[in-house]
Formats: sequence, structure tokens, C-alpha cells
Amino acid sequence: MRWKTISAWCAVVPGAVWTLVRLTGFDTWYPMAQLIAFTPYVAALSVLPVVVTVALRQRYAALVAAVIAGALASCVLPRWFADSDPLHGAKGPELRVMSVNVRLGGGDVEQVAKLAEHADVVALQELTPEFAARFAPYFPYHVIDAAPGAGGSGLFSRFPLRDTGVRRNPWGFTQSNAELTDFGVRIESVHPASPYSREATAPWRESYDRQQPATPDGPPRILLGDFNATLDHSVLRTLLDSGYRDAASVLGKGLTGTWGPYDGDPIPPVTLDHILADPRIGIRSLSVLDAPATDHRPLLATLVLPATT
Repeated sequence: MRWKTISAWCAVVPGAVWTLVRLTGFDTWYPMAQLIAFTPYVAALSVLPVVVTVALRQRYAALVAAVIAGALASCVLPRWFADSDPLHGAKGPELRVMSVNVRLGGGDVEQVAKLAEHADVVALQELTPEFAARFAPYFPYHVIDAAPGAGGSGLFSRFPLRDTGVRRNPWGFTQSNAELTDFGVRIESVHPASPYSREATAPWRESYDRQQPATPDGPPRILLGDFNATLDHSVLRTLLDSGYRDAASVLGKGLTGTWGPYDGDPIPPVTLDHILADPRIGIRSLSVLDAPATDHRPLLATLVLPATT
């Protein structure tokens, strides 16, 4: 019957368009820059068109639906499985790093400090001058680029820092960075502009154009923070392709949500916060924590540095 054919293809086409966008990297325009973050949910739902087309006995539509489900699964499922060699041969000292978006400086300073008790370096995003002034006494060394609103950032360390600086993204978003003097490792608090609207999408793309790629022949690098992108965004995958490893994915935790409903908004959780490490750096552990008064969940990772640093 004609209605069965039409119904079957209506079930298939949305997933086909989504998969095409995801696989081709055509996700840097509005609103796909926002929507593509929810690809894991679309992948889970992609089995429904398979069931519908099979039930309607539409062979070709069912075949296309199955291919779509398989393609989306291949994009998403690897994040559930840990790498066989998360340490990558690293045998140097351990470094515990933490990242927290403190949401316009409105996070609970004492609670964040408590979570950071065992961290060696803490990267903060949306750092305001008031939050920075109260948090700085917990760490002897810091690089602070605080600002009102969402643009500020900071690094707080138990080890000396040198060659400190700040990377400036569009719309006033800053990224504090420095080298850990004792280890020769560069670390940066990452916060690209957010693609929350049509006007903000181009600044978001430009923010990624300004990110520091991995430097296999230079000092090992660690990028951590609120990337405003998931592993389904092509801009983040391009940055990873330069040589970084995503700590959560390496340990099979790449689908754990870090942003969404944590301040009460009815948003399905997605993974916007990341810790990216140079391939010479091992990844021993990663925890996704909870912090009040912010819509992001903190990340705490134990990294193993190269023995030669």
C-alpha cells in the first residue's frame, strides 16, 4: 500500500539527514551546532525506524534505517569502551587536574575548594573577580583572567607556573594558560564562545580556529575546560585529530553528561566539558563530580606525565 511506503520513508528521512550532517561535519551552522550535541540520543532512538519499517514490510526503507542506526552507533558507542592502553607508556609523575565552570562566578567557592582538595591544578571558567579573590588563597600559584559575566578564566596550581598568558576568543571569552615549571607541561583553561544563537555560531567557529593544536615535537599540552562542544561536533574532532586524547573517552566515560539539567533546566545531559591530553601523557582515572550552583559538572582526572618531562 502506498501509505505504508510513505510512512516508512517519513520515519527514515530525519535520521538520514542527521547522519549525513554528523558524518560530513556539516554541523557548524545554526541550529545544527546546537542540535548535534544530542546525537547519542538520536543514535539510541534510531532503532525505532528500523522497527517501524520492518513492521510495515518495507524492505528498502528498512535497509536504509539499519544502515543509519549502524552509522550512528559507530559514532557513539566507542565512547563507552575504554582503550586497551590508557597510560600510553607514560611512566613519569602523576598530575591531578580539575576543571569547573563556575557559572558566572555564582558557584559555591567553599564547595569547589573542597572538591579541589586533592587536585594539583584547577582550571576555572566563567571566573569573576569576586570568585577569584575568594578562591585564590587555596592555591599558592595562579594565572587569573577574571571578568564579569561568562568571559573570565583562571588556572590555580600547587606547583610553580611560568610563561603565563591568556588566549582571547571572540565575545570576550578568555583562556588562561601557563607552563608547569617542574614538569615542562603546558596547561590551558579552555572556554570557546558558545553557539547558543545564530549570531553566536560564527564566533564559536572562530574560537576553535584559535585553539592550540597538539604539538608532538614540542612540550606536552593539556587542555581542559568547558569546550562548548561534544565529540559529535566536527570542530572538536578536528582539534583531537591534531594529536590529543579525550580523557573520558579513553576510559570509557565519554557519554557521561557534564552540562544540562544540573541547575534545574529540563535539558538532557550532554558532554561539553573535556580534558584533552597530549598522547605522551597517560590517563589513569577520571571522575565526573557534582557541584551546587552551576549547570556544569566538574571533571577530576589523574594523568601520568612522560618520564622525560
